[in-house]
Amino acid sequence: MARDMSDKEILKMELEQLQKEVKNTREPVSKTAKEICEWVEAQSIEDPLIKGVPEDKNPFKEKGGCIIT
Repeated sequence: MARDMSDKEILKMELEQLQKEVKNTREPVSKTAKEICEWVEAQSIEDPLIKGVPEDKNPFKEKGGCIIT
């Protein structure tokens, strides 16, 4: 994408991105990390990668066995 753009267009795009980033409120890592950990632990109850998928609801389960004749 950047190959098709002039230097002026690239700088304009970067400036617009920086203006968006400046508007974001920043939070200390000590606060956000704790919140993220709490959220992950609360969601882990429903996570199929941790809990597993019951065989009757597994969409990737093979329908029939392999028969060699």
